[in-house]
Amino acid sequence: MSTTSEGWLDKPYDLLHQPLTEGLALASSIRDAAHGTRVTYSPKVFIPLTMLCRDKCGYCTFAQPPARLDHPYLEPEEVLQIALHGATQGCHEALFTLGERPELRYPVAQDWLSEHGYDSTVHYLVEMCRLVRDETGLLPHANAGALFKEELAALRQVSPSQGMMLETLNEDLLCHRGCPDKEPHRRLATLKSAGELNIPFTTGLLIGIGESPQDRVDALLAIRQSHLDFGHIQEVIVQNFLPKLGTAMHKELPCPPDEYLQAIALARIILPPDIHLQAPPNLSDDFGGLLEAGIDDWGGVSPVTADHVNPERPWPDLDLLRDVTEDRGFVLAPRLTIHPEYALDRDRWLDTDNHFPVLDRSDAEGLGRDDPGSQMPEKTMENRDAGSGADVLVADENSTQWYSGGANHSPMTLIPSRSFARGAVKEVLDGVLMGQEVGTEEIITLFSA
Repeated sequence: MSTTSEGWLDKPYDLLHQPLTEGLALASSIRDAAHGTRVTYSPKVFIPLTMLCRDKCGYCTFAQPPARLDHPYLEPEEVLQIALHGATQGCHEALFTLGERPELRYPVAQDWLSEHGYDSTVHYLVEMCRLVRDETGLLPHANAGALFKEELAALRQVSPSQGMMLETLNEDLLCHRGCPDKEPHRRLATLKSAGELNIPFTTGLLIGIGESPQDRVDALLAIRQSHLDFGHIQEVIVQNFLPKLGTAMHKELPCPPDEYLQAIALARIILPPDIHLQAPPNLSDDFGGLLEAGIDDWGGVSPVTADHVNPERPWPDLDLLRDVTEDRGFVLAPRLTIHPEYALDRDRWLDTDNHFPVLDRSDAEGLGRDDPGSQMPEKTMENRDAGSGADVLVADENSTQWYSGGANHSPMTLIPSRSFARGAVKEVLDGVLMGQEVGTEEIITLFSA
């Protein structure tokens, strides 16, 4: 079995006629060659900054009219309360989700922004990202939709990564009638601007909303080209449509499982292999099967908040997520909002104000530390006289961060897990248990694990 997509990229639409089993096998082999057995997820807290939106997508229950909301926007105190709760539970990510430009549709939104001193929803989002990052240490991920270049640039200063679902390039879908922000040229322009600004960016497709299989290939090829131009697409989400009560599409059939698996496999084969591929685990009953289609990431999973976009589909428990992942032969690892390749190249991909927040939560590989504290160190430390005329910084009782020799508790573990090893590492350890002498090559293998 080939581990590359070479040959298919000259005729990508032929992939639509490939037997599903062959497509899954090729996608899995590409994933294994590029990412090994590691499957990541982002421990996150979900912050719905506003549920007002000027678009009227036929499948969405997140967007609500003003009459159904107590307030147009979350107040800063509410934002901080949600973020602090996530920080105390070991989250790394603060996912900001919001409707697109509601002030252009609802006077109540514009009035609220003006009364609070903000020019726009994006302006308020920038300040809330800054508040959460500076007060809790959580890393914001701004998912604000189709933005203009100056808006993306403002968010880059406070949000290490950003995202926007491309969804589809089909301009004639009924579900997007009356949705000016879902026009494909607007969303492609956002992808391009994000690349020009060196923003680690997440995008994706929504499968089963009326688009054709050819439309999916078109969208994947556009994402591929954007990444080849700028290198900024850190992850692509392939999400399946599920009908929801109260929407225009509530009587439509859900995306068929085989069609969904084919779309994921298409993404893995068509996209450059360094792009991470995600499928949400809470939207599939047998989510372990998604690993067979070539994904290497589960996306954000929250131990604190619901999926406000899909509230009827709860997140899987982390123990279950680990068990399902390991039963398929993979290892589960927490990550940051920004994937390791980008976190480790911070001079290119991060605003200088985000260098420390990302480093503070990164391990040596650029993944998420498994001992995050509830607050940043400088927020929970005080000066004390060491008795020699010098002051020392001491973490106070409000800090849940673990420090060698200075903590009265064990470090937090994000993934309670049994220990195990595979491959070359297992061979070395098995040899040690059998009494074999460890040589230089074996030591290098262990330290490289």
